[in-house]
Amino acid sequence: MSPHVLILGGTAEARELAAELAAHPGVRVTTSLAGRVSRPGALAGDVRVGGFGGAAGLAEWLREECADALVDATHPFAETITANAARAAAETGVPAVVLRRPGWRPGPEDRWHPVASLAEAAGLLPSFGPRVFLTTGRMGLSAFAHLTDHHFVVRSVEAPEPPMPPHTEVLLARGPFTVADETELLQENLIDVLVTKDSGGVATAAKLTAARRLGLPVVVVRRPPLPDGVTAVPDAAGVLEWLGLGSA
Repeated sequence: MSPHVLILGGTAEARELAAELAAHPGVRVTTSLAGRVSRPGALAGDVRVGGFGGAAGLAEWLREECADALVDATHPFAETITANAARAAAETGVPAVVLRRPGWRPGPEDRWHPVASLAEAAGLLPSFGPRVFLTTGRMGLSAFAHLTDHHFVVRSVEAPEPPMPPHTEVLLARGPFTVADETELLQENLIDVLVTKDSGGVATAAKLTAARRLGLPVVVVRRPPLPDGVTAVPDAAGVLEWLGLGSA
């Protein structure tokens, strides 16, 4: 019987892994998307869209679909999904691994201010200028909604969800972005401070380089910790090695 691998997707790494696995003869791959993005790109293998109904629902799916392995390749800040995946894997005995791209690291010229949450990031903003470039995704803007004296330039792939700050300009765009474009954006919008999550990867890292070159402070929300006992790898190659598969 062909091994069946479930990928909890939504990231570029998940897309790359699905293609790698689908290229292996005899491997069945299913990628599950939460449905937060209305127009996801094409994916290799089978695709399902929508939640499972928590850890219990995911465990039921793993049993019914005879999954042989579970790969959590969701966004580094998808804390609830990652916790549910760990519980479902433990309940069913299905081997599981987390695919997490390495986080960003500041250099000596960076002016980073690490925080543990969006609320903590909002609490720091009065220490800086009033114009904020906010790149923390379309959810969670309510943490900044009380900052009525700030002007926010919010960039996300899709329109953000209210509530949000009263003075908000929304830019809809998807990376990768260039350093030149990010520098121009920061300068044209007279940005005083950048707020971002430590998503890692190269697609959206150019804003950090641009902020460094302009001497701007960056408030960086740290990643939530992984559940205890979870195995993590940094890329698709690490997952293939964990599965005992070589390159296709």
